[in-house]
Amino acid sequence: MVGAAAGVSLLGAAVLHAGPALSAVGPLRRRLLPALAGLGDAAHVALTFDDGPDPASTPMFLDALADLRWRATFFMLGDMARRCPSLAAEVAAAGHEVALHGDGHRSHLWRTPRSVADDVRRGLDSVAQATGAVPVWWRPPYGVITSSGLRASHQAGLRPVLWTTWGRDWRTEATPDTVMADVETDLVPGATVLLHDSDCTSAPGAWRAGLLALPRLAESFSRLGCEVGPLAEHGLD
Repeated sequence: MVGAAAGVSLLGAAVLHAGPALSAVGPLRRRLLPALAGLGDAAHVALTFDDGPDPASTPMFLDALADLRWRATFFMLGDMARRCPSLAAEVAAAGHEVALHGDGHRSHLWRTPRSVADDVRRGLDSVAQATGAVPVWWRPPYGVITSSGLRASHQAGLRPVLWTTWGRDWRTEATPDTVMADVETDLVPGATVLLHDSDCTSAPGAWRAGLLALPRLAESFSRLGCEVGPLAEHGLD
């Protein structure tokens, strides 16, 4: 894991000098920090979901993914995993990769280093206990990476990754059409795609737009000539 440690070190230096804005601006992230942006194997698209597990919506995503014969990476919140541990375990049992989004969904930007470290550790412990799988990947809430977050994730043995393109499926006005348009704006071979399987931090019911867009996204991924799968198979090592 020397290469991974070196990557974290370089990433930390970049973020410390450029600040959270660098990780938040997609074009800069993709150009300067391609691994952080989730750019991997050009024959593969990594499909990821944030904010679950949610009993009102996650089971429908599991059904849709089973129909498409896709496996994905679910960035879970520790708080949600504690509320419904059996569903968290079901996600892992279905063959999907489990990752950490945090314990609660609060930006790290205005939090103390100790608070951030506690959030990462508690979230990691909760997700691992519920699923029986130890997460490898970490995506901070709102995609805001800070030096405190980098340090906490590194100490916990986690690798930070954000996304290449997203469906903006948290908005009240999100529809399958807008999700498609937003994903395709920055969709390239090797992309990491971000959607949400819960509305716990989004507009009520917004997740339906992403769910209904999945079969159409299959056509887009096929046109790229890409297989779909989790980050574990995305060639980011």
